Amino acid sequence: TTSSQQPTLLEEVRHCLRLQHYSIHTERSYVAWIIRFIRFHTMRSREALFPAEPQIEAFLTDLAVQGQVAASTQNQALSAILFLYQQVLKHDIGWLQDVVRAKRPQRLPVVLTQAEVTAVLRHLAGAQWLMGTLLYGAGLRLLECLRLRVKDLDFAYNQIVVRDGKGQKDRVVPLPQRPVETLQQHLAKVKRLHQDDL
Repeated sequence: TTSSQQPTLLEEVRHCLRLQHYSIHTERSYVAWIIRFIRFHTMRSREALFPAEPQIEAFLTDLAVQGQVAASTQNQALSAILFLYQQVLKHDIGWLQDVVRAKRPQRLPVVLTQAEVTAVLRHLAGAQWLMGTLLYGAGLRLLECLRLRVKDLDFAYNQIVVRDGKGQKDRVVPLPQRPVETLQQHLAKVKRLHQDDL
């Protein structure tokens, strides 16, 4: 864009997002939603963006009813459009009361009860039992458990060092006592196997 030309609406959106230090991922997402919103209403000028509220309601309702999007997707679209109106166009949006909201999925329980965990572990044996016990007893994520190395286990201090966990951070978690003996036997067996291979 030359200095004599007025920036396009999408250029203004990108400029405003970068000024406020939004991530490039958010920028792409917001721009894509704004383009979709404009195409939905076949807008050809800035004036066509108004009145805002009924157009936003129509777009969001269409996403829920025709598009059958998830609630999180509809919320993301709303955030992008609100950014357009409030941050770029400096227009306050009134109450959006006629929007058909996308249904939120039913969530399974996040944590198993102690009895449920015991029932699951009862059906496991060997390395699978050991992993299941560590997952539950130390609060490890599956990949964190799979990536454990011998040097991450500290039997003297009864702790496990989880390396490069969520957020690329290391953390220390307690080593549960129940699997310690089985874990030591497993490590001795693996060491013998390694020595035999050598």
